[in-house]
Amino acid sequence: MRPYGLPRAARSRCSRRSQEGEAHNMSSDQQYPYGQQQQPYPEQQPYQQQYQDPYQQPVYDSGSTQTWEAETWDTQYQPVVQHAQPVQAPAPDAQYLPPQAAYPLPPEAPARSPEPAAAYEPPAAADGYGVPTTVGNARITDAQRARAEGRSPIIPPGTQPAGLTAALGMLFAVCVAIGPYALLLPLVLLQALTAAGWFRLNGMWPARQGIALAFAGGLAADVVLLSVGREHAPAAIIGTLGVWVLLTLVLQLRSHAGADERMYGLMATVASAALAILATGHLAAADEAVVIGGISVAVTVLARALPLQGAASVVLTLLAAAGAGIAGGGLTGIGAEGALLGLAAGVCALVGLRVASYDYPSRFVHMTAGVALPLTAAAPAVYLIGRALV
Repeated sequence: MRPYGLPRAARSRCSRRSQEGEAHNMSSDQQYPYGQQQQPYPEQQPYQQQYQDPYQQPVYDSGSTQTWEAETWDTQYQPVVQHAQPVQAPAPDAQYLPPQAAYPLPPEAPARSPEPAAAYEPPAAADGYGVPTTVGNARITDAQRARAEGRSPIIPPGTQPAGLTAALGMLFAVCVAIGPYALLLPLVLLQALTAAGWFRLNGMWPARQGIALAFAGGLAADVVLLSVGREHAPAAIIGTLGVWVLLTLVLQLRSHAGADERMYGLMATVASAALAILATGHLAAADEAVVIGGISVAVTVLARALPLQGAASVVLTLLAAAGAGIAGGGLTGIGAEGALLGLAAGVCALVGLRVASYDYPSRFVHMTAGVALPLTAAAPAVYLIGRALV
């Protein structure tokens, strides 16, 4: 049956167009089977969705990025991870508020103000003795510091070392009456105290090698003197001293210490060895001279330890030494001439006490050098004046 009003050519064209439309609809249904429609291209999106508010906070992907909101480097405070939220326009009054999802900084410890450095005060020692070694400023000694502060660097040994010196002097006088070999006992003790006390008096401690070398020099002088006899005493004493000076020089040249330290060690060792060897003069002197010298030194140190001041103490000490010489001369048969020997021994003992009192010595110095130096310093006077009197 023909449709009315359309010719056959028109009907054929309408039929083809309808078939092409159905084919196009079938291909669209196959491409989007669930009724999904193809999204428009970006240029076709409305203008409202492309515009972003400049004051709006950006939203980050919570699955791939974490943000640090807290202004701190402390790893103990972890920030809170924000999950993606729907975009909301901020209120007009809250656009400039800081983020609210961060922890505050930990409280800081209050800064302590630096305390002023306390002035240096040397540590106090028992029995009124100062520190024997240099403390504080390493470039000045205790004696220089004492002078700068208006104090005296001289400290006398006191009564206890004086009593020990008196006992040792009387032991000399007793042992010499027994024989020369009996005199070796107090003499060796005197040489040991001299060697140790001189090194400590010079601030060199520990100095075992130097002390042993000086003490060995004294023992060598004793052995040589006993071997050759008293008539060759000067050669034995001077020869031993020369050998020990040469030996000390060779040993110091082999030292790996600095130049200044080697010089100090050389001078201290030579002086200590010389004093220990000179103490052998008691063994070389006449028996009567040793008795007078021992008694005079004992009386001198005891008189010097009395609580007297200035020149009065020195005058009284020398008078006591002369009187002890007279008393010793009466015991030995020399008579009043023993006053000269006693006076000379007293002067040497005062010199030894003065040396042992210098440069803030410690108690160890007083119990070694303070005991030995009065008798050691008196040895040359006992030998020389004793030879002249006897």
